[in-house]
Amino acid sequence: MAARVGFDKWMFCTTLLLVVVGLAMVFSASAVVAEAKYHSEFTDLGRQAGWALAGVACMLVLMRIPYETYNSQRFIYPALSITTLLLLLVFFIPGSHNTHRWVRFGGHFTFQPSEIAKLVLVLFLAWFLSTRLDAMRDWKHTLLRAVVMPVVLILLIVRQPDLGTAMVLAGVTAMMLILAGMEWKYLLVGVFAALPGLAWLLLMVPWRRQRVLTFLHPDLDPMGAGFHINQSLIAVGAGGFSGRGYMEGMQKLFYLPEAATDFIFANIAEELGFLGAIFILLLFAFFGVRGLRTAFRSQDPFARLVAFGITTSILLQAFFNISVVLSLVPTKGIPLPLISSGGTSIFFTLASIGILLNISRKVD
Repeated sequence: MAARVGFDKWMFCTTLLLVVVGLAMVFSASAVVAEAKYHSEFTDLGRQAGWALAGVACMLVLMRIPYETYNSQRFIYPALSITTLLLLLVFFIPGSHNTHRWVRFGGHFTFQPSEIAKLVLVLFLAWFLSTRLDAMRDWKHTLLRAVVMPVVLILLIVRQPDLGTAMVLAGVTAMMLILAGMEWKYLLVGVFAALPGLAWLLLMVPWRRQRVLTFLHPDLDPMGAGFHINQSLIAVGAGGFSGRGYMEGMQKLFYLPEAATDFIFANIAEELGFLGAIFILLLFAFFGVRGLRTAFRSQDPFARLVAFGITTSILLQAFFNISVVLSLVPTKGIPLPLISSGGTSIFFTLASIGILLNISRKVD
């Protein structure tokens, strides 16, 4: 198959458009709160723009580094070791809101190791599985060994606690194993094996049980446990077909919690309406089409698995975030890729896309 003259420009432009839209919506959602908290409406925007510029620069660099660089023990083992150590390190750092998700340097610089784990997990599975495609029925020497590291990363992230990101990692792991040729019966075995643990996390942990009950009956405690999702649905409904107008949203004015992060899609729906929400969905759908096109047209098994893993991880995260906003799944804290405020998220998402764009150079 002939090599592409350049990278996938459609994917590149879609990515930049998502970033620009994200910066605009972060400013809209955060300006009033930032003015009250920091005495400058541009504080959150400036922070997010800095991370976005760093992420775009990283993406441009990784676009030019051959993806084969990552298909090596010399890269995979150190990457796994560093990621695991960082996920352990968060437990020795004072948490925030009863969670331990961030590594902090000084009072201003923080990042989430779980964002690194998404990319490292994809690269590890692609490296491990790409040379074992003919042994995917060997559950002992291939499948069991393949899932040990993902399970370790997932358990550490669950412990933070961050069940949303852990579910994204679990979903990506399952889909990459299926793409590599794993039989569906093994997936079913894995699902049934995980169900007791998932049920315990959802039903035996009090605040998660409350979220499930709120999801089933959001109107029972609208000013308490159901406040988040009710305010989100009010924002989405208030937007109507064409929205209130950019910067004209009402729910972000100290009603909708996390309006610039986990619930930014609700602010988009309120200000830009159904049309704006569909536009965002179409951008993610188009990105997914281009990413999967790159994956399935690649002749290199490693590249195919990496492209597939990166694309599905971004789409899965977007699916979970939007589903939470629309009350299709219980509330969980997970950002909307490239849109939500969050420096580590946008930086490592753009870094991942840089690798994906490099792979796109090798397909026609």
